[in-house]
Amino acid sequence: MNAIYLELVTGWLWWCVGFIPFHSIRTFFYRAFGLQIGEGSTIHMMARIYDPRHIKIGTGTLVGEKATLDGRKQLPNSQGGLIIGNHVDIASEVMIWTSEHDIHSIDMKPIEAKVIVEDYVFIGPRAIILPGVTIGKGAIVAAGAIVTKNVEPGSIVAGTPAKEISKRKLSEYKYKLGRPRLFQ
Repeated sequence: MNAIYLELVTGWLWWCVGFIPFHSIRTFFYRAFGLQIGEGSTIHMMARIYDPRHIKIGTGTLVGEKATLDGRKQLPNSQGGLIIGNHVDIASEVMIWTSEHDIHSIDMKPIEAKVIVEDYVFIGPRAIILPGVTIGKGAIVAAGAIVTKNVEPGSIVAGTPAKEISKRKLSEYKYKLGRPRLFQ
């Protein structure tokens, strides 16, 4: 029954809510289905949300159009779920997954692991974040990177799989994101 509920919610949020051109109305529906989203945070149009009950987004965070946020926490003793901090910039078409198949299992059983994106992180377009990853405060994930392991605070990572290529020169972050427009 839970699987049917999740399919219906995911379909409703994607096909109906995701195409509403007003972010405040979309936010209302996301909250109604259990997604915790902080003040000033915006999820742009056509985002795909899996199991919003286990997704928490901080204040002033932007999620780009066509992004995928996976909050699945369905398996017994699951460690799934998604936590996104404050003032995080998630670009368009980013995919954040908390569930995958165990390729070393004879039956390819599903596994779930929590993903944590700490404050002031920037994730570039079309990056993929895999289950069990923590992205540290102020880190930058380059466009198209595939993140399979934790990213240290202040690191800049790129590539497939993502590897550290540099460090940010900042150690303190005070900026606030905030570009919501009427039709996004």
